[in-house]
Amino acid sequence: MEFTISFFIVGKEAMDSFSFPSFYATILLKEDATIKSDIEDLRNKYIKNPPEGMTPRDIRQMSESDLLDMDYFLHEFDDDDDDWGTEVFYIF
Repeated sequence: MEFTISFFIVGKEAMDSFSFPSFYATILLKEDATIKSDIEDLRNKYIKNPPEGMTPRDIRQMSESDLLDMDYFLHEFDDDDDDWGTEVFYIF
């Protein structure tokens, strides 16, 4: 794993015009737009193929939070890197 740390020095004029709250708000707006599109893609996926016991109408009426929770719990144990339940023998 590689990490890069960057430092930069800016002049007083640049710092005077920099506003952290507006910068932070811009980042949040961009993240919010990305997350909204991802949630709509997820909603469309489940509308086309709803989980057992649910209808497309149920999916349409779900809140974003409920939809994300449902997706999380449907895929909670899908991790391919998980070696739970397998026996491994080590020779030292």
